[in-house]
Amino acid sequence: MTGGATATRQRKTRPSAKKARYPRVVAIDGPSAAGKSSVGGLLAQRIGYPFLDTGTMYRAVTWAALRHGVDLDDETALGKLAHSLQMEVRPLTPGSQEPFAILVNGKDVTAELRRPEVEAAVSLVSRVPKVRQAMVKFQRRLAGKQPVVMAGRDIGTVVLPAANLKVYLDASLKERGHRRHQELQALGLDVTEDEVRRDLQRRDTIDSRRATSPLRPADDAIIIATDGLTLEEVVNKVLSLMERR
Repeated sequence: MTGGATATRQRKTRPSAKKARYPRVVAIDGPSAAGKSSVGGLLAQRIGYPFLDTGTMYRAVTWAALRHGVDLDDETALGKLAHSLQMEVRPLTPGSQEPFAILVNGKDVTAELRRPEVEAAVSLVSRVPKVRQAMVKFQRRLAGKQPVVMAGRDIGTVVLPAANLKVYLDASLKERGHRRHQELQALGLDVTEDEVRRDLQRRDTIDSRRATSPLRPADDAIIIATDGLTLEEVVNKVLSLMERR
């Protein structure tokens, strides 16, 4: 899928009459680099909804754990850290690879969240039950206040099981590795595509086998394979599903 994060900056919105007929909550799940952030961000802009990529929240906890020297094998310490953090989601930071900015205890950490050390550790942090409890509480509170497009790995199964529309984006490991490699290159990071693919495969294993909120499609999710599709094509597919709902 082409079109990347820069496309999320487009400001096209649909007529308000149609917006009123859209599902109130859209859940987008899938593995790393399947296109959740790009699709969710552009979709949200098209329909005038806020967007939250929950993976960014777990990266923010991971960043904080690394910064404070928290042992990534100490689940108790990671849980305490997650519950202690004050997180805020704000509009897009110019030049960012993310569709929004995220602040941790008042500090904008958005630019730090795609660094290799954060990417390498995020699955270890996000599998901790108390970390997930803290993040799910925040995510549900946001969804309870307003319509939202929310992306992650357990939105349709755990965070928002009553979401009006559930979509599961998927792609081959080769395709996802190519996409993530391009993202990291854009950040000026020196990493090979083979290294990126191996890391994604490792994360897939951790995410799908964890005891709490494993990665899987919700029973009522609509699965979209994104290999060979442009960003616009995937967004249009989801829009069509929304309009039919």
